[in-house]
Amino acid sequence: MGRWGTVALAALAAVATACSPGSAEPATGDEASPSTTRTPRITDDSGRPPVTFDPCYDIPDDVMNAAGYDAGKKELADMPMGTYTFLGCAYEGTISVPGVLARYDLLVLAGNVSLEEELTKNGHVAEAVEVNGRSALVEVDPNVRDTCRYVLQTTFGIVGLSRIYHKDHPGAVPQDEWCAGVLDLATTLEPFIQD
Repeated sequence: MGRWGTVALAALAAVATACSPGSAEPATGDEASPSTTRTPRITDDSGRPPVTFDPCYDIPDDVMNAAGYDAGKKELADMPMGTYTFLGCAYEGTISVPGVLARYDLLVLAGNVSLEEELTKNGHVAEAVEVNGRSALVEVDPNVRDTCRYVLQTTFGIVGLSRIYHKDHPGAVPQDEWCAGVLDLATTLEPFIQD
């Protein structure tokens, strides 16, 4: 897994120490909101484009609740790096699957690195796909168990969805189940990406 994937997983593991979104008004509608000009919460000194999509504020809470994630407990998971920036939002969720109750952690990161840079770092575990016609990658690293990542191209860089499946049974989760439902989630969230 490349540098950004490692950063994403580290942020997801450390999200318990992140602060809540605070008093800013999060998105709550069930349709993609019209594009607004917002000063990014975090910028860097790299000369890269500012990150114009803020997952904690631009993804409506009711959309995340409907997808099985508790938006009332979402937490900021930002990563200002100096040479690039990631704005993140972490969620916990329980999704009922017939015969199974699975728990997931989800991290949505918007960053100003390019899809080409992401492919250079994680090409060994990435497959090119499209999400609603948008260029994307799906990444499944056998060394990062129970984790699936979709990375979507934007005009400012990328938006990544990293989901960890916390098994509730003994034994390993088969690798072909790590990404179950993640494409559907990416397809649902893609229209909200402002770029």
